[in-house]
Amino acid sequence: MDRRGYIKTEFSKIQIELSDKQTAQFEQYYEMLIAKNEVMNLTAITEFEEVVQKHFIDSVMIKDLRIPIEGERWIDVGTGAGFPGVPLKIVFPQLKVTLLDSLNKRVKFLQEVVNALGLEHVEAVHGRAEEFAKKAEYREQFDCCVSRAVANLASLSEYCLPFVKVGGAFVPYKSGKIQEEIEAAGRAVEILGGTVREMKEFVLPGTDMYRCLLEIEKVKSTAKRYPRKAGMPTKEPLH
Repeated sequence: MDRRGYIKTEFSKIQIELSDKQTAQFEQYYEMLIAKNEVMNLTAITEFEEVVQKHFIDSVMIKDLRIPIEGERWIDVGTGAGFPGVPLKIVFPQLKVTLLDSLNKRVKFLQEVVNALGLEHVEAVHGRAEEFAKKAEYREQFDCCVSRAVANLASLSEYCLPFVKVGGAFVPYKSGKIQEEIEAAGRAVEILGGTVREMKEFVLPGTDMYRCLLEIEKVKSTAKRYPRKAGMPTKEPLH
């Protein structure tokens, strides 16, 4: 089976029927990712089938949560090589997506991807979550904040919840059993204006890899003092 056939087939297994254009976009994204990965570290996963499963499919599994997707404004914090933001934009073109990363080289790569794939209503921005979450044009402006960044839930919530408008959601993508982490972060989530609504556990299709998606609803505004200054949410998580 050729690459495009494989992409189409794998997405159909999770009840997503890709158009020819979307399939071509995923193939081109993969090619750009691998080419750029030779000169800068974007991903440890480079085999085609693995990238499709562990990056592309994994990114869009949020579709199984009860979160509105059509035409919403989303932000991907600590997007790295563009996961989950870029796959989400390819599959749900109506989304308006902001890709935020603290490394300018990655942001430049993402801008190249956005241009090459012809993705509209996507901005790739260079900066730290602690600073951007203080800016009026970003603070509490998003229907949903997603993040696959590696950080404990209390820290990640402090980075991400300030971006979410009241009534919106923050969805961290986790790859380990996180029941203890959820319990430990409960107070932090509450302080930041959130409440845990739903946890979706699954094994990534075609693999034996456990995944967990958490839906944290924003129920009240985040106090002005959060997020704290750079590095603090990681060094001293709220509890």
